[in-house]
Amino acid sequence: MYEDPYLLQQQALAWRQAGEEIGLVPTMGALHAGHESLVTRARRENARVVVSIFVNPLQFGPDEDFARYPRPFDQDAGRLTALQVDALFHPSVDQLFPRSFKSAVDPGPLGDRLEGQARPGHFRGVLTAVLKLFELAQPKRAYFGQKDIQQLLLVRQLGRDFALPVHVVACPTVREPDGLALSSRNVYLTAEQRQHAPVIFAALRAAEAAFRTGERDAERLEQLARDRMAAAPGLAVEYVACFDEIGLQRPARAAAGNILATAVKLGSTRLIDNVVLGAGSD
Repeated sequence: MYEDPYLLQQQALAWRQAGEEIGLVPTMGALHAGHESLVTRARRENARVVVSIFVNPLQFGPDEDFARYPRPFDQDAGRLTALQVDALFHPSVDQLFPRSFKSAVDPGPLGDRLEGQARPGHFRGVLTAVLKLFELAQPKRAYFGQKDIQQLLLVRQLGRDFALPVHVVACPTVREPDGLALSSRNVYLTAEQRQHAPVIFAALRAAEAAFRTGERDAERLEQLARDRMAAAPGLAVEYVACFDEIGLQRPARAAAGNILATAVKLGSTRLIDNVVLGAGSD
């Protein structure tokens, strides 16, 4: 395990100099089967695998769940040992962002829409941490889940804008048997809330099915999903949005490859999910 950023970087550079490709899986811990799928793919595609566990304070707003975010580190470390990762990077906040740290990555207009509008400053914090992790771990490939679709698209934008030699790999969302997307925040749900949570994916699938049978009006697809979720007790819809992958704008006509995404609250727990139109059950 590495806590010192300098020591991780030196090890990564040694691997690179030996011709070994590195796969990076950035996480905030509280690992589940979704994270394991990223690590498994990274293990398959790279000579070395680095997994970071860092609950990034820069991406949490003042009224969000930074203090109570689950941190079962010993359990996480055991999972990663079983998955045979080569390096676990677990720095403190002061180690990754010392008091002398002054820089930040501005995500631009795409970071102010959807999740960025609901969580001001969130993507500034995400991209700042991701860029630093890229510099330290020196990955050839970095693995991100499709559930956090806007984050995935912005990390790809970061790579393009700064000509980073990192291939950002999108990995499918892993789900419970009833369709609920795996998330570290699912542990917050009460038994009753957990019972109603599958309606999120069911609503998105219903809208995606309407697309496959000919519906192309993006607003109607959004409303279809919104109406389906409205029937669930205790569920408040923050947004349902159909958008393209480039500008995150609603298209005049929905097309295959567009994203239909949502954010909801079940009680105090905020959950996100999405499907790709024309791709069936994602």
